[in-house]
Amino acid sequence: MEAYDGIAILATNMRNNMDEAFLRRLKFYVEFPFPEAPDRHLIWLRHLPHEVPLTEDVDLEFLAQHLKLAGGNIRNIVLNASFLAAAKQQAVGMKHLVLATKREYQKFGKSCIESEFGPYYELVRNG
Repeated sequence: MEAYDGIAILATNMRNNMDEAFLRRLKFYVEFPFPEAPDRHLIWLRHLPHEVPLTEDVDLEFLAQHLKLAGGNIRNIVLNASFLAAAKQQAVGMKHLVLATKREYQKFGKSCIESEFGPYYELVRNG
């Protein structure tokens, strides 16, 4: 690392697992905080372009408040929900977003709990 003359950009969400000797060799360290609910709401909006047809039951405020997700996870959920809806020639609805969230949770071993999904938990259980 000391012999490399160029610029390297490293990214991790496992900061606590990094060796202190390695960290001493970095010239700059930028930490990006986990998004809070208002930020998550904006992320949901940005990943759902106007061209994507949505059903009236889509509640982005609920998703932003109750599902503590990073931007990359939200992007994955929106993309997966869009594919689920397109496969049935439907507009994207809460059922698609909730089922896509369930799949995203499964990818990183997180359980879907009723207190998090509230009135949409039945979609998780039955989907």
